[in-house]
Amino acid sequence: MQASGKQIIDLSVSVDPDFWEPEPVRREVINHQDGADKLGQSYLYFQAMGFWKRWWMKLVKPAKYHIDHRDFPDSMGLSLMIYSLTTHTGTHIDAPYHYGWRADGKDQQKTVTDIPLDWCYGRGVLLDFTDAHTSIDAARVQRKLADIGHELAAGDIVLMNTGAFKNLGKREYFTTYQAIDKSALAWLIEKGVRVIGTDAFSFDRPFCDMIAEYKQSGDKEVLWPAHFFGRDREYIQIERLGNLDDLPAPTGFQVCCFPIKLENADAAWSRVVAIVD
Repeated sequence: MQASGKQIIDLSVSVDPDFWEPEPVRREVINHQDGADKLGQSYLYFQAMGFWKRWWMKLVKPAKYHIDHRDFPDSMGLSLMIYSLTTHTGTHIDAPYHYGWRADGKDQQKTVTDIPLDWCYGRGVLLDFTDAHTSIDAARVQRKLADIGHELAAGDIVLMNTGAFKNLGKREYFTTYQAIDKSALAWLIEKGVRVIGTDAFSFDRPFCDMIAEYKQSGDKEVLWPAHFFGRDREYIQIERLGNLDDLPAPTGFQVCCFPIKLENADAAWSRVVAIVD
């Protein structure tokens, strides 16, 4: 998409009921005819004050207050769709509240509505890790930055292309991807980076792998280390990005990742885009 001499690249994935998900997406479609009838029911609801009057009006349907699809042009009103999904379905922003906090912590972590909006718009940096299949640690991040000749600055938004996007919609999307080691997070945050994104389902390893290791070792530190690092150092995750291969270069673009304003939520969906000069 072109706008005012700039190219806008969609870095988001669809919320699709046909995709395989651990928590399936459910969609109820209310078509235009049923939507017209529903508008009529809403009219009755707002006209009738009190349970008994509302019950009487729905039963008797006085012409003065009754309207349905037959009253609408082409017998069609307005459609309506009801989606049921988690705050972590599709491309989304994890707020620090999602990570939890230390037992002796005095302050609750930021929710979605506490995140400063200026964190969510900044210079983008794309790091391509599709050439390997190991955990992304600080050393790998530093090598990639050296390869592209970029010096990080405070406020940069770092996006990691792991190749996971190719499995979107499949079970493998949740079981096969490169995790991000907390050493990489610590180094990036030290450089002033607040927002870090991945095309994978999670920053941490597939949860079945982590739990299996914990059951064998008893070491709690192997459970969601990247997420729980956010209990000590404040940062924002973008998970389930898409189309990172469409970016023409590793730098030279802005990232816009404003979250939907879900009051006090742990995460929220975002239509993440890159704006290329």
